[in-house]
Amino acid sequence: MNLARLLASAKTPITVGLIGAGKFGAMFLAMAARQPNIHVVAIADLDLPRARATLARVGWPAERFAATEMSATATWLTEDASALNDPRIQVIIEATGHPAAGLRHAAAAIAAGQHVVMVNVEADVLAGPVLAARAAAAGVVYSMAYGDQPALVCELVDTIRAMGFSITAAGKGTKYLPVFHESTPDTVWGHYGLSAEAAAAGGMNPQMFNSFLDGTKSGIEMAAIANATGLDVPEDGLAFPACGTQDLPTLLRPREHGGILPRAGMTEVVSSLERDGRQVANDLRWGVYAVFEGETDYIRRCFGEYGVHTDPSGRYAALWRPYHLIGLELAVSVASVALRREATGCATAWRGDVVATAKRDLGVGERLDGEGGAMVWGKCVPARRSLEIGGLPIGLASGVTLRRAVPRGAMLRQGDVTSPDPADGAWALRRELETMAAGR
Repeated sequence: MNLARLLASAKTPITVGLIGAGKFGAMFLAMAARQPNIHVVAIADLDLPRARATLARVGWPAERFAATEMSATATWLTEDASALNDPRIQVIIEATGHPAAGLRHAAAAIAAGQHVVMVNVEADVLAGPVLAARAAAAGVVYSMAYGDQPALVCELVDTIRAMGFSITAAGKGTKYLPVFHESTPDTVWGHYGLSAEAAAAGGMNPQMFNSFLDGTKSGIEMAAIANATGLDVPEDGLAFPACGTQDLPTLLRPREHGGILPRAGMTEVVSSLERDGRQVANDLRWGVYAVFEGETDYIRRCFGEYGVHTDPSGRYAALWRPYHLIGLELAVSVASVALRREATGCATAWRGDVVATAKRDLGVGERLDGEGGAMVWGKCVPARRSLEIGGLPIGLASGVTLRRAVPRGAMLRQGDVTSPDPADGAWALRRELETMAAGR
């Protein structure tokens, strides 16, 4: 609870390098400008005109990002992410959203002795436990990004466990209907109630927003939470039950006690829509939650005495946060890793994976278009199951060609696609994760 004081009293500013000046990065930059003890030394982005426009839009004066080299007072812009692996930069924020690039950038930062704040959850789920192990061996911190829902769920889980409670379920809310699994970048705006023209005017990327809608992003985030907290993911994908905050402790309890969970200790995403499309009352579309158990009669009596929201039996209770502030909260991670050397969530084991699943019948010779595309969505399953079937992770389901036909609804296997380039660093890190898991 002293992080703001530590940051305010720091003798020198925390030096930061940002890779990726998209929406998340822009939100962080808007707040970094208000923190005198956080200095963004450099920004790497493949589109420098866009990066400059972003800085201007969030309120940075032009002279602040006019540097032609790294300096203690201004921010240098470059297209070369490797240039940020400089000893003058303490913390690297990876915010590209590209899984392979994210793994490459994080591995390079760790090798250079820099802390990593991984906004790129896609990369974290692909091989995060390997990066976390490398960071620990190098004496640096590898961390989830505070403000994104996985880190906020990890914080909620950790707080409740520190109280002495056991976690029954934890996760987030989203807008979901089963038909969304087959959404494509061409159909996505209709589900959001937008025209293609309005979305384009707002600079909205249809493939990225389709990933949010078709269930892939939810699967990625639940797998990341499972890997960081030790909770489990469902055996055959998330259920996305329609649920408002008033029903969290009733619905998200074990089946033996009247809920929908196969057992306690699960991750799950709740939908803000009933299956007929009606809005759920008191929905949690933008928020996070945790359900926990009062294990004694005395604790349950305390729940009742202090107005804690429980299931009808008084045994299960819930805490939730109605929304998250995305990149506006990211300075919490930056300060935590630099000043406390503590992650705001970090993969400790491989428990959940996200496997590419066919949106339609796929034929031999088709080239996969990746997360949020028209061909596959990501199903969250136990890492054990993914390893057993040789599942193709969603983070590697782009640019590869099908060697076999795959029916609609089937999970893809790595053998279904052309072999990767042996020099591909993302595939190599994934192989390292699978080897670690198989050995264990």
